[in-house]
Amino acid sequence: MKSKKTNGSGICAAFDVIGGKWKAVILWELHVQPLRFGELKRALPDISEKMLIQQLREMETDGIVHREVFHEVPPRVEYSETKLGATLSASLAPLADWGDRHAKRVEAARTRTRSAK
Repeated sequence: MKSKKTNGSGICAAFDVIGGKWKAVILWELHVQPLRFGELKRALPDISEKMLIQQLREMETDGIVHREVFHEVPPRVEYSETKLGATLSASLAPLADWGDRHAKRVEAARTRTRSAK
């Protein structure tokens, strides 16, 4: 059955929340288990600390990531996905499967295009 929405508002809303290079990847990491900032940084070595902080804050504002501060010495902060974030993670699984199946084909097409220039 075809959706009655023809302006793409659903996909726009979803990409507004996970758009950009890092948010989907961060959420994917948090789907497995809650992580501390340093653990996230090690799992995503190509992201700068500043960008990771910014992305986590935006994701917290959007309600897909929860930040919990443990009042102990030394202080500990842990990030986890919220229930809303878990529903978004579940919707990313088919996209991840697509990427696994087609990454080589896409890279080959990009290589052909670059070499043709």
